[in-house]
Amino acid sequence: MSVNKVILVGRLGRDPETRYTGAGQAVANFSLATDESYKDRNGERQKRTEWHKIVLWGKQAEIAQQYLKKGSLIFVEGRIQTREWQDKEGQKRTSFEIVANNFRMLGGRAEGAVGASAGASASAGGADFESPAGSGGGGGGGGEESVAGSGAGPEISDEDIPF
Repeated sequence: MSVNKVILVGRLGRDPETRYTGAGQAVANFSLATDESYKDRNGERQKRTEWHKIVLWGKQAEIAQQYLKKGSLIFVEGRIQTREWQDKEGQKRTSFEIVANNFRMLGGRAEGAVGASAGASASAGGADFESPAGSGGGGGGGGEESVAGSGAGPEISDEDIPF
């Protein structure tokens, strides 16, 4: 048995960039920053930021383009995918990306989570956007959206994150 699952909570480093495949399938890309705090050998507090390339397909890509902005706080669930390519000099390059099958906008309207669909709003409770089972990157999935916690909801704390 093997598992390829990633869960991240972080902030967008840039607005999503959406393109369309020849078949009309939407694909969005953006960077996500996660932070780690630790004490070094001298007892000084240090902060390390990791940057992750995120890829969304289908309806999720369109929703991300519409509602996510640089600085938005989101929860992302997906899988790691390796991509190999050649640069302009002919050198073989490898990059790693997270192909998301689920994301949730966290935070309030001021943080970029300005709404979901059909007049529902993504408040501090956030909004879920998940691909149907069996869909993935490459061919992408249509992605059905479901709104959880629409309307006024409780504030999100570290204890609300499911891990």
